[in-house]
Amino acid sequence: MRKGAKTREYIIMQAAELFNQQGYAGSSISDIMQVTGLRKGGIYNHFESKDELALEAFDYAISRLSRRYAEAIKGKTSAIDQLISIVSIYRNIIEDPPLKGGCPLLNTAIESDDAHPALRERARHAMNQFLKFIRIVINRGKRAGQILSSVDAESVSIYIVSTMEGGVMMSQLYHDSTYMQRTLENLTSYIESLRT
Repeated sequence: MRKGAKTREYIIMQAAELFNQQGYAGSSISDIMQVTGLRKGGIYNHFESKDELALEAFDYAISRLSRRYAEAIKGKTSAIDQLISIVSIYRNIIEDPPLKGGCPLLNTAIESDDAHPALRERARHAMNQFLKFIRIVINRGKRAGQILSSVDAESVSIYIVSTMEGGVMMSQLYHDSTYMQRTLENLTSYIESLRT
């Protein structure tokens, strides 16, 4: 990898954590300069605008989260075990977040409501992909006879993701993973109830 590409990647990584902790609107170019150790010209040499950097930083954060999901289900043949593994990623959300600042999808979805349409669209796309991933696991489990055939994959995927993100929000609000742990206990019981 060339030096310029390495620098660009470094800026994206640092900005992703900064935006995830302080928000896009709450992070100035001076903040980006501080976390990267670069001058303004060094940043704008690689990105046309803070908006472009925000989109790439979000994509990077989501790719890290996606890798965690893929690692969680690796080697698990049961759809139920895969679902439980996916939600267990958040068991210690405060102590071991996927990215400093918590769930980048939740944080971006909340912040980008109407203030940043392009970022909001990226968050919607990422959420659609996550819901699709959960649906695929559920439908695969139904076909394999591991999950009850009466289960509606779309409704269950929405329930799982909404419950999980609610637990993340509570844990972040109170700086206490206990909220997520309790959420996961109930969510795990629910997922187990889908087993044939």
